[in-house]
Order: sequence, then C-alpha cells, then structure tokens
Amino acid sequence: MLDINITIVNWKMKDDIKHCLDSVFTELKSSQLKVGIFVIDNSNNQDGIKEMLENNFPEVKYINPGANIGFGKAQNFGFNLAAAKYYLALNPDSAFLPEENTLEKLIQFMEKSPKAGLVGPKLLNLDGSVQYSCCRFPALFDQIFRRLNLDKKFAWCQKRVDYYLMRDFNHDRTVKVDWLIGSFMLARDRLVEQVGFFDERYFMYFEDCDWCRRAWQAGWEVYYVPDIKVKHGHRRESAAGSVLHSIFINPVTRIHIKSWLKYFLKWGFKKIHYGI
Repeated sequence: MLDINITIVNWKMKDDIKHCLDSVFTELKSSQLKVGIFVIDNSNNQDGIKEMLENNFPEVKYINPGANIGFGKAQNFGFNLAAAKYYLALNPDSAFLPEENTLEKLIQFMEKSPKAGLVGPKLLNLDGSVQYSCCRFPALFDQIFRRLNLDKKFAWCQKRVDYYLMRDFNHDRTVKVDWLIGSFMLARDRLVEQVGFFDERYFMYFEDCDWCRRAWQAGWEVYYVPDIKVKHGHRRESAAGSVLHSIFINPVTRIHIKSWLKYFLKWGFKKIHYGI
C-alpha cells in the first residue's frame, strides 16, 4: 500500500504539470514516503503530455481515459488505481515550495488529528499573496452575487460573499472549515472507506464542496492548516469575460452553473455550518 496516492487531472496543461512534478520530485528526494503519482489526461494527449512524462518522469503513471470525463471522475479514476493511506487531489498549476516538506507535514498533522478526514494547506498566489482556499458552505445566492459582480456594487452583497469566502478571519490560524477548494485536498483512507471519493455527478466544480460536506455529515472534520504552504496559479476560467458573454458563450461557466444547481438539488437550501 502507498503512503500517498497523488492524482493530477490534465486538460492541456502540460507545462504546468511539468513544473508541478518538478516540485513534487524535488520534495520527495528527502522523503521516505512511498508515493504513487497518476496523471489522468482528459485532453486525449492533445498537448503531448504523454511524451513529456515518458521523457522526464517515467515513474509517473499516464492514463488516457479516451475523452474528457470530467474532473471528479478523472480524479476518482486515479485514486482507484492504487490503494493508499492518504489520497491527494493535486491541481496541475500547483507547486510545492522548496524545503517545506509539505507532504511530511500534512501526514504529521493528520496523524495527530485522528478526526481529520480532509486537510488543505495555505495556498499562495504566484505573487505570494494569500489565496482564499477555504470557504463556508454556500447559501443559494452567494454564487449569483459573485457571478454577477454584485459584491462589487452593493455593500450587503459584498458582506455576504466575504463571509462565504471566509475573508473575515485570519488566514494564519489552523481552523476547522466547512470546505476546501479542490486544488489541493488530502484525504484519509478511512474517510474514503466511509464516504467514497468525489461525487461523479458533478462534471466540474462543487465536487470539492460536496466531498467536504459528506465528510462532516459522516462525523469527520475538515481542516485548513496555514503552516503548510503551496503555490497555486488559480485560473478562474468560468469567470472569464463579461457576465453575459460568460453565461452564453463560455461553456465552463455553464458547467459551473449546472454543478451549483446540482449541489442545491442534492443538499437542499437549508443553511448549514460546521467550521468557524
């Protein structure tokens, strides 16, 4: 059994994945962890990632599912390839910081926190600023306010969105949170045995929120740990362009909206809160 199963989903992000894997293998040089790394290629090798991996990272297992099967389903594909004590969903545009011993620290935290089912580090933007990577469970209109940029026009909308994105607390504190964005999530094997991996009904977006909610519902806890830091590019593709352009032209926006609706149809509209 592996100590960590690391799964990365590719969608035409070969260069980002090369940078990401360079940072992963640099970290693993000083680690005794038994790690398996799996790249699930939703882009059908359109960017030449298979050859890049063969030439630079022969240890990494490349899987081509033959189509874009969605983020959650692709992550699950990789997770199911090898049993592990911990499972790490890692975005292609993430990078470990030098000499941080990120994986070792994460596992140490989990070992000391037996109720922790999911944990995420502090994510940093490329300029070193804090990225808001932990959130409270959304109310129905939180995403609408944010999508229509109403939080930039009305103070009460901004207050609601700030609360949702947890802009109101010190991101240097280790805390229990409702949910973590799926760019970097480490899950315990016993959590997985109980609630499973991502819900594949979400093609992309909200599968991370859903996973955390299932964890809390099953009696586990979700933690944000800022002492551990990872860089993340954070491409908000669904937010590209004007509001009307985004809704009617950008297919990623429509996927986001569908997932948002699926989330509320699954969980209902009652507000619920577990973290701070």
